[in-house]
Amino acid sequence: MTTAVRPPVGDLLRDWRRRRRLSQLDLASEAGVSTRHLSFVETGRARPSREMVLHLADRLEVPLRERNVLLLAAGFAPAYGSRGLDHPDMAAVSRALDLVLTAYEPYPALVVDRSWELVTANRTVALLTEGAAAHLLEPPVNVLRLSLHPDGLAPRIANLPQWRGHVLHRLDREAHLTGDPALAALHRELAAMPGGTDRTTPDGIVVPLRLRTDRGLLSFVSTVTTFGTAVDVTAAELSVEAFLPADTATAEALRRAG
Repeated sequence: MTTAVRPPVGDLLRDWRRRRRLSQLDLASEAGVSTRHLSFVETGRARPSREMVLHLADRLEVPLRERNVLLLAAGFAPAYGSRGLDHPDMAAVSRALDLVLTAYEPYPALVVDRSWELVTANRTVALLTEGAAAHLLEPPVNVLRLSLHPDGLAPRIANLPQWRGHVLHRLDREAHLTGDPALAALHRELAAMPGGTDRTTPDGIVVPLRLRTDRGLLSFVSTVTTFGTAVDVTAAELSVEAFLPADTATAEALRRAG
């Protein structure tokens, strides 16, 4: 029998600092601590308090799940719970998500977790998934895989190389910022799929999703909403992605369909 060895909290903090591309001086200045003390924490010569771990994690914008890991490595209990949306304490979050999704109709909107797996969606999302292979729609549905897979939305995306470039760049950035190996693995999987890659944008601001449908060519821009003040791991890792019409023709087509 073998026992997994948890890295020291100092090593973990140093990894997060480097991931954020901060020097010890940068982080010490932002956190209001001495560079010497921070150095001692990272090398294990000083044991940080619970408050110091959370303070440094906040300055480093460490996700809540990983803040619990930091606390455990420092010898403290986790600070953030993780409850499913069906838990009674999460009823307010579930209601808020339902309200947001309904408010976006007739525009497609969906909720995803940290791994980009579908949590729930409004009825208009069916417009986006028309024609996708059944195996890609079986839970758990990964919406990024669904969008770029040859059996998913990819054949219907008029600007596929551009959209692929946008999705892969965004996923690569999230994998780096969170340090999540599952996201890195997903990026490798999607990058190996056909379709080409083009990171240029037509207006230099947003990358539209141009989708061929029975209602004609529809053009969307996506927006993302998160729970910025969440204190529960599950809620903090949820995102609402809405696809809003990028032109008048798309808006009219969606209103007629709704």
